[in-house]
Amino acid sequence: MKRFKPIYVIAGKEESLVNEKCREMLDVLVEPSQRATGLFNADPKEVTAADILDELRTAPFLTEVRVVVIKGADDFISNNRELLEKYFDNPCPTGILILTVNSWPGNTRLAKKLPKVGKLVSVTQPKAWQLPSRLMQYASDAYSKNLSKDTAELLVELVGDDLVRLYSEIDKLALFADSEKTITTGHVEKLIGHNRIFGAFAVIDKCLAGDVGGAVDRLRNMFASDKSTEFTVVGAFAYHLRRMFNAKVLLDEGVRQDAITKKLRIWGNKDSFFAQLGKMTLNQIGDGIQQLAEIDYAIKTGRTKPQVAIERLVLELTTVCNTR
Repeated sequence: MKRFKPIYVIAGKEESLVNEKCREMLDVLVEPSQRATGLFNADPKEVTAADILDELRTAPFLTEVRVVVIKGADDFISNNRELLEKYFDNPCPTGILILTVNSWPGNTRLAKKLPKVGKLVSVTQPKAWQLPSRLMQYASDAYSKNLSKDTAELLVELVGDDLVRLYSEIDKLALFADSEKTITTGHVEKLIGHNRIFGAFAVIDKCLAGDVGGAVDRLRNMFASDKSTEFTVVGAFAYHLRRMFNAKVLLDEGVRQDAITKKLRIWGNKDSFFAQLGKMTLNQIGDGIQQLAEIDYAIKTGRTKPQVAIERLVLELTTVCNTR
């Protein structure tokens, strides 16, 4: 029999990451085929502490252990602290209790008792610089596929920094890559990035033509046609502007267009892409990238909404690039 702790507490501010960690833990603790009899997902608003303790003390049937999960258990713990303290003193050897919480203060009796009978799993959002390596590891562990750092960085740029959403995109990419051993930037561009980047390209094209109405209409269509746009729109515009910036630098250095196309992996609309470059200075492109960084920060701190912020950028870009 595998040896597990009788109690696990998963604590973290990011609910999606906490739930993902809980799912991973359940994959280890109880086989999917055994969950009908070996797993009890409790709604903390619908069950009592007595119900939970009865479930934990119920003898496992066709399984090694009986697993009880209480998600969002902060209030449940506060309301049943005394009974839980007694259970922590003498947990059932055939029951595993998993509590997910927003916070786990270390000065409580439960927190002080936990190390003797269980384990605290703290979940935090990885730093931005850690995300590519996390994705590379996930692709390898979950699908035995290679994911280069450049490809992982492109994925983060297009999708954003929500780790659960990024894992979901890796799931899709692994299926899309099929028998190929490596998930490439081409896979990312075709499956995830093409429509979003094409949408950003079309909006910028309208801006540079001085068609502010057309630019706003195309932008709003992006939001209307895909609910995930609010999470990815900044990345799509940043991806396109960064490529424009790099291409502009190479052009100024005298590099031929065909070499730039190959180096920067520019597919389709090549003539339009270089036409856009002719209408913007390097400083204007750089300013756009800086504004997107500021918009990204404002969105994440709740100071603005994605659609409102990008519309303002579109209006400003149209004005700046058509003022002579």
